[in-house]
Amino acid sequence: MRLWHQSLLRNLPKSQLLAQWRELNSIFAKEDRHILINYIYDYPKEDLFAYTQLVLNEMRARNINIRTLDKMERYFTDVPFEQITDPFVHHHNEEYFEICYFNLKEKYMRGQKDFDAERYEALTEKYEEICSSQCSKQS
Repeated sequence: MRLWHQSLLRNLPKSQLLAQWRELNSIFAKEDRHILINYIYDYPKEDLFAYTQLVLNEMRARNINIRTLDKMERYFTDVPFEQITDPFVHHHNEEYFEICYFNLKEKYMRGQKDFDAERYEALTEKYEEICSSQCSKQS
């Protein structure tokens, strides 16, 4: 279970984007705890709401059908919706971006079926854009 760095949502293969929505719904239903997502509970719910909106926007941009928002709506009933543009700002930093990038790079290298060369090239360009001076440049 992981919440992908927000800058990579556009570059995720469809299977990862759909899995991200399932993971969010699992959080909404049970407030799951997992070593890769426990940090979200250190932030206000507004951060998770903002991140969820980014995922939903990407799904809509790809014409992915979203059957229901019920769990999400119940989870956020008590949240005063402030405009947050960088959810999980202290965790979703350059280092976390790089971790997510290399995770996706491995999926491409191992031949994930819905991860085509065009999407991988866009991912690599995003990596070079964000990590030109800040990341370790191990690609």
